[in-house]
Amino acid sequence: MRTLVELFVSFFKIGAFTIGGGYAMIPLMERELVDRRAWLDRETFLDVMAVSQALPGIFAVNMATQVGYRKRKVAGSVAAVLGNVLVPVLIILALAILFRHAHGNAVVEAVFKGVRPAVVALIAAPVFNMAKTAKVSWRNCWIPVAAALLIYLLGVSPTWVVLAAIAGGFLYGHLHQRKEARK
Repeated sequence: MRTLVELFVSFFKIGAFTIGGGYAMIPLMERELVDRRAWLDRETFLDVMAVSQALPGIFAVNMATQVGYRKRKVAGSVAAVLGNVLVPVLIILALAILFRHAHGNAVVEAVFKGVRPAVVALIAAPVFNMAKTAKVSWRNCWIPVAAALLIYLLGVSPTWVVLAAIAGGFLYGHLHQRKEARK
Protein backbone atom coordinates (compact mmCIF):
# COMPACT_ATOMS: atom_id res chain seq x y z
CA MET A 1 0.00 0.00 0.00
CA ARG A 2 2.88 2.35 0.81
CA THR A 3 4.26 2.15 -2.73
CA LEU A 4 0.85 3.01 -4.20
CA VAL A 5 0.69 6.16 -2.07
CA GLU A 6 4.30 7.01 -3.03
CA LEU A 7 3.47 6.56 -6.72
CA PHE A 8 0.39 8.76 -6.39
CA VAL A 9 2.27 11.48 -4.45
CA SER A 10 5.30 11.44 -6.76
CA PHE A 11 3.23 11.77 -9.92
CA PHE A 12 0.90 14.26 -8.20
CA LYS A 13 3.95 16.50 -7.61
CA ILE A 14 5.10 16.02 -11.19
CA GLY A 15 1.67 16.92 -12.56
CA ALA A 16 1.13 19.79 -10.12
CA PHE A 17 4.43 21.59 -10.47
CA THR A 18 5.08 21.39 -14.17
CA ILE A 19 3.93 24.10 -16.55
CA GLY A 20 4.02 23.37 -20.25
CA GLY A 21 2.93 19.77 -20.61
CA GLY A 22 4.63 16.43 -21.11
CA TYR A 23 8.08 17.39 -22.35
CA ALA A 24 8.44 20.15 -19.78
CA MET A 25 7.87 17.46 -17.14
CA ILE A 26 11.00 15.52 -18.11
CA PRO A 27 13.44 17.26 -15.72
CA LEU A 28 11.07 16.88 -12.78
CA MET A 29 10.33 13.26 -13.70
CA GLU A 30 14.02 12.46 -13.98
CA ARG A 31 14.78 14.08 -10.64
CA GLU A 32 11.87 12.32 -8.90
CA LEU A 33 12.06 8.87 -10.55
CA VAL A 34 15.82 8.48 -11.03
CA ASP A 35 17.58 10.72 -8.52
CA ARG A 36 15.19 10.86 -5.57
CA ARG A 37 13.24 7.58 -5.64
CA ALA A 38 15.71 5.45 -7.65
CA TRP A 39 12.79 3.63 -9.23
CA LEU A 40 14.60 3.75 -12.58
CA ASP A 41 18.23 4.11 -13.60
CA ARG A 42 19.07 6.72 -16.24
CA GLU A 43 19.14 4.27 -19.16
CA THR A 44 15.83 2.69 -18.16
CA PHE A 45 14.36 6.19 -17.75
CA LEU A 46 15.45 6.96 -21.31
CA ASP A 47 13.94 3.70 -22.56
CA VAL A 48 10.64 4.31 -20.75
CA MET A 49 10.62 7.84 -22.14
CA ALA A 50 11.21 6.59 -25.69
CA VAL A 51 8.38 4.07 -25.44
CA SER A 52 6.10 6.72 -23.90
CA GLN A 53 6.76 9.04 -26.82
CA ALA A 54 6.12 6.28 -29.35
CA LEU A 55 2.81 5.19 -27.81
CA PRO A 56 -0.38 6.98 -28.75
CA GLY A 57 -1.77 9.26 -26.10
CA ILE A 58 -0.45 11.75 -23.61
CA PHE A 59 3.28 11.46 -22.92
CA ALA A 60 3.03 12.10 -19.16
CA VAL A 61 0.23 9.56 -18.76
CA ASN A 62 2.23 6.98 -20.72
CA MET A 63 5.23 7.60 -18.43
CA ALA A 64 3.07 7.30 -15.31
CA THR A 65 1.47 4.11 -16.63
CA GLN A 66 4.80 2.43 -17.33
CA VAL A 67 6.51 3.45 -14.09
CA GLY A 68 3.45 2.54 -12.03
CA TYR A 69 3.24 -0.85 -13.72
CA ARG A 70 6.94 -1.53 -13.08
CA LYS A 71 6.43 -0.84 -9.37
CA ARG A 72 2.99 -2.31 -8.59
CA LYS A 73 1.43 -3.68 -11.79
CA VAL A 74 -2.09 -2.43 -12.64
CA ALA A 75 -2.74 -0.82 -9.23
CA GLY A 76 0.54 1.08 -9.55
CA SER A 77 -0.39 2.31 -13.01
CA VAL A 78 -3.76 3.54 -11.77
CA ALA A 79 -2.22 5.32 -8.76
CA ALA A 80 0.51 6.98 -10.86
CA VAL A 81 -1.89 8.09 -13.61
CA LEU A 82 -4.45 9.47 -11.15
CA GLY A 83 -1.73 11.38 -9.34
CA ASN A 84 -0.35 12.71 -12.60
CA VAL A 85 -3.62 13.97 -14.09
CA LEU A 86 -5.56 15.15 -11.04
CA VAL A 87 -4.09 18.65 -10.69
CA PRO A 88 -3.80 19.37 -14.44
CA VAL A 89 -7.43 18.37 -15.01
CA LEU A 90 -8.59 20.61 -12.16
CA ILE A 91 -6.42 23.49 -13.43
CA ILE A 92 -7.70 23.06 -16.98
CA LEU A 93 -11.30 23.10 -15.74
CA ALA A 94 -10.64 26.27 -13.72
CA LEU A 95 -8.81 27.91 -16.64
CA ALA A 96 -11.61 27.01 -19.03
CA ILE A 97 -14.10 28.71 -16.75
CA LEU A 98 -11.85 31.74 -16.22
CA PHE A 99 -10.77 31.94 -19.86
CA ARG A 100 -14.34 32.45 -20.99
CA HIS A 101 -14.36 35.62 -18.92
CA ALA A 102 -10.75 36.71 -19.56
CA HIS A 103 -10.54 36.05 -23.30
CA GLY A 104 -8.94 39.04 -24.97
CA ASN A 105 -7.63 40.44 -21.67
CA ALA A 106 -4.21 41.99 -22.31
CA VAL A 107 -2.83 40.95 -18.91
CA VAL A 108 -3.77 37.30 -19.42
CA GLU A 109 -2.24 37.27 -22.91
CA ALA A 110 0.94 38.91 -21.55
CA VAL A 111 1.24 36.22 -18.85
CA PHE A 112 0.97 33.46 -21.46
CA LYS A 113 3.58 35.16 -23.65
CA GLY A 114 5.89 35.49 -20.65
CA VAL A 115 5.65 31.79 -19.78
CA ARG A 116 6.61 30.61 -23.30
CA PRO A 117 10.40 31.16 -23.00
CA ALA A 118 10.47 29.31 -19.68
CA VAL A 119 8.67 26.36 -21.24
CA VAL A 120 11.17 26.31 -24.12
CA ALA A 121 14.03 26.21 -21.60
CA LEU A 122 12.32 23.41 -19.65
CA ILE A 123 12.07 21.39 -22.85
CA ALA A 124 15.60 22.19 -24.08
CA ALA A 125 17.39 21.27 -20.85
CA PRO A 126 16.45 17.56 -20.88
CA VAL A 127 17.44 17.27 -24.53
CA PHE A 128 21.07 17.67 -23.49
CA ASN A 129 20.67 15.21 -20.60
CA MET A 130 18.99 12.68 -22.90
CA ALA A 131 21.74 13.11 -25.48
CA LYS A 132 24.35 12.33 -22.84
CA THR A 133 22.43 9.28 -21.58
CA ALA A 134 21.85 8.06 -25.15
CA LYS A 135 25.57 8.45 -25.79
CA VAL A 136 25.10 11.00 -28.58
CA SER A 137 28.54 12.29 -29.53
CA TRP A 138 30.09 14.41 -32.26
CA ARG A 139 30.49 11.19 -34.22
CA ASN A 140 26.78 10.35 -34.33
CA CYS A 141 25.05 13.68 -33.65
CA TRP A 142 24.14 13.92 -37.31
CA ILE A 143 21.39 11.33 -36.75
CA PRO A 144 19.06 13.42 -34.53
CA VAL A 145 19.92 16.55 -36.54
CA ALA A 146 19.02 14.79 -39.81
CA ALA A 147 15.81 13.43 -38.26
CA ALA A 148 14.77 16.90 -37.08
CA LEU A 149 15.54 18.43 -40.47
CA LEU A 150 13.62 15.74 -42.33
CA ILE A 151 10.58 16.36 -40.15
CA TYR A 152 10.79 20.15 -39.99
CA LEU A 153 12.06 21.17 -43.41
CA LEU A 154 10.84 18.38 -45.67
CA GLY A 155 7.65 17.49 -43.82
CA VAL A 156 8.54 13.80 -43.52
CA SER A 157 6.22 12.02 -41.10
CA PRO A 158 7.90 11.24 -37.74
CA THR A 159 6.59 7.69 -38.16
CA TRP A 160 8.81 7.17 -41.21
CA VAL A 161 11.79 8.70 -39.41
CA VAL A 162 11.29 6.36 -36.43
CA LEU A 163 10.90 3.33 -38.70
CA ALA A 164 14.04 4.31 -40.62
CA ALA A 165 15.92 4.71 -37.32
CA ILE A 166 14.76 1.27 -36.18
CA ALA A 167 15.87 -0.27 -39.46
CA GLY A 168 19.19 1.60 -39.36
CA GLY A 169 19.81 0.58 -35.75
CA PHE A 170 19.00 -3.03 -36.53
CA LEU A 171 21.29 -3.02 -39.57
CA TYR A 172 24.11 -1.31 -37.65
CA GLY A 173 23.76 -3.78 -34.76
CA HIS A 174 23.75 -6.74 -37.14
CA LEU A 175 26.83 -5.53 -39.03
CA HIS A 176 28.63 -4.66 -35.80
CA GLN A 177 27.84 -8.11 -34.39
CA ARG A 178 29.19 -9.82 -37.53
CA LYS A 179 32.36 -7.68 -37.36
CA GLU A 180 32.91 -8.66 -33.72
CA ALA A 181 32.31 -12.35 -34.54
CA ARG A 182 35.11 -12.25 -37.13
CA LYS A 183 37.65 -11.12 -34.55
